[in-house]
Amino acid sequence: MLRSGLLTAVSALLAIATWPSGAWAQACCAGAGAVTPGRLAVHEDAVIGLQLKGANAFGSYSADATYHGSPARTTEWQFEQDLFGALRVAPRGQVALLVPAMQTFRRTPDQSSFGGGLGDVNLSGRYDFVWAGEARYIPGIALLAGVTFPTGETVESAEDPLGTDAAGIGTYQANLGLALEQTEGPWLFGVTGLVAKRAARTVGPYTTSLAAQWTLLAATAYTFRNDAALALLTSYTVEGDPEINGVTRDATRRVLLFGVAGLYPFTDAWRVQGGLFLTPPISQLGRNTPARMEMVLSLLRSWS
Repeated sequence: MLRSGLLTAVSALLAIATWPSGAWAQACCAGAGAVTPGRLAVHEDAVIGLQLKGANAFGSYSADATYHGSPARTTEWQFEQDLFGALRVAPRGQVALLVPAMQTFRRTPDQSSFGGGLGDVNLSGRYDFVWAGEARYIPGIALLAGVTFPTGETVESAEDPLGTDAAGIGTYQANLGLALEQTEGPWLFGVTGLVAKRAARTVGPYTTSLAAQWTLLAATAYTFRNDAALALLTSYTVEGDPEINGVTRDATRRVLLFGVAGLYPFTDAWRVQGGLFLTPPISQLGRNTPARMEMVLSLLRSWS
């Protein structure tokens, strides 16, 4: 069994399954590990990891989907450190926990500020009904589920005038997804569909209920002979109009994301993973969302 591969402890997001033998295992474990840090491979019982993120918001998409660059003399950087772990609780089932710390730097023409704190903790699970390669004509099929807890400081309770110490969404969020994947030699192909829904929250006289958020992720990964892997990813997310005090507002959100990720195993138990992700600064590819570039680096330790 291939020594590389871990995945999806981070949330119930971007999942690609593992598989049990020979070159199949190589393509799936390492290739999948390049896509999502934290998911357990078939032969693994537990994993822990530290993930570092840095993101720059260099523009935004307006309500009519027009892209606008950030105004002159303004800056926004976001940083995140995630401690995560996954544990196998059944031959085909695993659970994962992610605890984030978040910081933000913002600068306007008149002032600048840096702050942060504990983010929203995420608990997730995965169950593989079919592993990729287990059946000749049936792809790997996995059910994903998760919940995010409102443990981070919200914008309205932040003390900083620029809101840099805000690190949470202020309400519970539930996630549900289905992951499909298949391999061909050293190649791994995966498609994951996800739906997320936040509970309504009240701030002052306003009660806001966000619409469900739908995400489709496609990924292709290639595994090299030394068990290193490289992956290309594309995701598209759509969120419908929210309700404020029971009245629907025209504020649909959507965003297209491209990414490249990689994995390199140092030993049977230790590996490093990283990636670069970009929201293309092109009109009509986003709506009511920021345009961002994000860099990710993860270090993981697994047990079999």
